[in-house]
Amino acid sequence: MNAFLNKWYKNHALVYKILLFVVTTLFIVYLFPKTGKFRYSFEKEKPWQSENLYAPFNFAIKKSQSELNAEKLEIETNSSVYFGADKTIESKVLSNYIELFNQSFKDSSYLNLQNSSLYNKGKSFIDKLYTKGVLDQDYNYSDNRPVVIATANTIEKELLYGSLYELSELRQLIETHLGSNISSEQRNEMISIFFDVIKSNIQLNESLTQKALEEELSKISSTRGSVEQDQLIISKGQVVEDEQYTILNSLKSEYESQVWNTANYNWVVVAYALLVALALLMLLLFLRKYRMDVFLNNTKVTFIFFNIALMVLLTTLIINYNSQYIYVVPLCILPLVLKAFFDARLGLFAHVLTVLLLGFIVPNSYEYMFLQIIAGIVTILTVSELYKRANLFISVGQITFIYIIAYFAFFVIHEGQLTGLKWETFGLFILCGLATLFVQPLIYIYEKIFGLVSDVSLLELSDTNTKLLKELSNKAPGTFHHSLNVANLAEASANEIGANAMLIRVGALYHDIGKMKNPTYFTENQSTGINPHDELSSRESARIIIDHAINGIEIAKKNNLPDRVIDFIRTHHGTSIVYYFYIKEKAANENVDINDFSYPGPKPFSKETAILMMCDSVEAASKSLKEPTTTKINEFVENIINKQMENGQFLNADITFKEIQSIKKVLKHKLANIYHLRIEYPE
Repeated sequence: MNAFLNKWYKNHALVYKILLFVVTTLFIVYLFPKTGKFRYSFEKEKPWQSENLYAPFNFAIKKSQSELNAEKLEIETNSSVYFGADKTIESKVLSNYIELFNQSFKDSSYLNLQNSSLYNKGKSFIDKLYTKGVLDQDYNYSDNRPVVIATANTIEKELLYGSLYELSELRQLIETHLGSNISSEQRNEMISIFFDVIKSNIQLNESLTQKALEEELSKISSTRGSVEQDQLIISKGQVVEDEQYTILNSLKSEYESQVWNTANYNWVVVAYALLVALALLMLLLFLRKYRMDVFLNNTKVTFIFFNIALMVLLTTLIINYNSQYIYVVPLCILPLVLKAFFDARLGLFAHVLTVLLLGFIVPNSYEYMFLQIIAGIVTILTVSELYKRANLFISVGQITFIYIIAYFAFFVIHEGQLTGLKWETFGLFILCGLATLFVQPLIYIYEKIFGLVSDVSLLELSDTNTKLLKELSNKAPGTFHHSLNVANLAEASANEIGANAMLIRVGALYHDIGKMKNPTYFTENQSTGINPHDELSSRESARIIIDHAINGIEIAKKNNLPDRVIDFIRTHHGTSIVYYFYIKEKAANENVDINDFSYPGPKPFSKETAILMMCDSVEAASKSLKEPTTTKINEFVENIINKQMENGQFLNADITFKEIQSIKKVLKHKLANIYHLRIEYPE
């Protein structure tokens, strides 16, 4: 059991990477569509780019959404409307009519004949109204809408809505029916009677009408016609018109639902998992071969995988909402973030792999992948110093311009003309560019969550008004001045060979903060002429000198300096020897242990830490030059750096002989400018 636990502990970093790899793969596969992917891409009114397509099996042609909507609208417009009728209303109306008629015309005995004729006209009018039916309100149906009058679930009659009468039309109907053969006095009296007695006898039965409508809608067929197996669907180069577009969509839908059925579902998931795992494995192999420091740091590997998964998640959410907005996703944030924390090559590699993964789920995958890869390359090439806000805005403008140019070219290739150009897509690219500006606060968030450091943080740390640098300038002013000089030399050297100038400047400013603990034991801070080393043994003096690196690490961690900056404190002396006190001790004791006078290391393991070691040694030793000349300076620089090379201090650093020669050239030039002879002005 102990052996197993020990083995687990020794390989826990590798086990974590395997778990991270598996979890990320499963998460991305979970986001992918759970059906097979139709292997052809097509767009309406654009040429068919693939070979001649024949039906692989029999399938029905599905109606387009517009066709289904048209059928639905027709049914909703022409379906029968059900009304309920009250049979008692007509008899009550007739009874009230007789009563009011007799009351109104009881004094007109000399008009018995006319009154009898008038009475019959009124009675026939009532019969006319209730033969069809009187509505309780205007329902705004068309006159040709079928109407069913029902009583107690029994259909009484079927007619058109326009044949029914409305109470709002009563006056006009009465006047038309009575005609012009009666006096105005009689007309007004009859109108008054009818307004008092006429009541509606039918009203809408909403539940029955809705039930009938739903029944009719359920009869709508989702298909029309069929395509036989091996039937030619579309030829290469043929424009995808309405009919072909409908058939292709039907085939795509049928293909995904029929071919990738439940029995094949597991195989689809396995196939997706293999492809996603292959892409992520390539990323891990890249890190292991070219970025070993990143590969060994599980936090950094997690950060890279997290960003890739995040981009896949955002893209999937947009596609599920509306695939037309696919270009709103600011995919170029990925290379920007990775370049800010790592380097351009890793950023571009991860970006390309992410685009390849998204090719499974986006429409028009080739066009999408081309646009995004080109945009990623532009992002890497244009953004040099992300901490400068102007650079970010310029880069985003260039990325947006590239998107627009590439989309315009694709549109012309597909259409062969400019008519029908979708200007709203250009707006999506502009929104994507604006969203890319969110990278600045995102980098800050990532720094806090993952404990990483970017150029933006380095810029803040390079401010000499920070608390730690102010403390250094107060406690050890000579060391502070030395650090400024080293920072200038190191920054110039880094620019010469293409190293990270901002990182090395910050590292140089903080590399000697450990001297604050015992500042007077270092030559640059001994302003009184008193040397406290005179009272110590060579071994004790060497220990104090060596301990400034360890003290610096403790101070840096206490002040939450990033690990990338602490690396400069740890390595700026490598495993070199405190030569002065070693020789002094050796003169008194031949059996001196050289390890007691050696820095613990480690040796520099990057271009930046190697540059700092060279500049620190050269700047410190240059103070001892007597009457410096160009020849003396050149020999001086050559001797110091060559000695470091002979001692193997740069074996672990990724730096070439050519780059070291370039650094020597910069240091010679800078020191020559610092120590050049001045004209002696008369007093």
